[in-house]
Amino acid sequence: MKISLPKLKAIILYFAENTDNRFLGKVKLMKLFYFMDFMHVKKYGAPITYDNYYNLEHGPIPTVIKNLVDSAADDIDNSVLSDVIKFERPPNIDMYRVIPLRKFTEYDRKLFSENELKTLERVRHRFATSTTAAIEKASHDEAPWGKTNLGDEISYNLAAEDTDCEVSKEEIDFMLSI
Repeated sequence: MKISLPKLKAIILYFAENTDNRFLGKVKLMKLFYFMDFMHVKKYGAPITYDNYYNLEHGPIPTVIKNLVDSAADDIDNSVLSDVIKFERPPNIDMYRVIPLRKFTEYDRKLFSENELKTLERVRHRFATSTTAAIEKASHDEAPWGKTNLGDEISYNLAAEDTDCEVSKEEIDFMLSI
């Protein structure tokens, strides 16, 4: 993963602030990261986080980010994310709801390039009010998940097989190599 911790925290805050928090649990958050990285790859040839994604039952999951979020849900006091989020478990609902502890600020905004901010906005626009089931289904309709088997690592260059990709597999491979 090639992303700084402040930028990672800013992404979490952005999604927590700009999506319907009734539906923002750990699974949906992981899918928002997936769409952010792969939408950015499809448009610009490179991901934002560079995390490694794997094909799991509920769709693509970023490994390092998932571990950080899981540790925050399990032991927030000892988590590197303790200053930006907490989790609540609503009664009779099987999800850990993501609760932001502060607003996404101008300082956070400055951590991103203009293209990265456009990608965050595109993801927000598409999924702000989506349920976990809806965003999970959308991730299953993408080539990167569909062209891999359960447990496989998902290569970013599989994004080139989606019809909305604007760059070639070779351009993605080149961007990933630098």
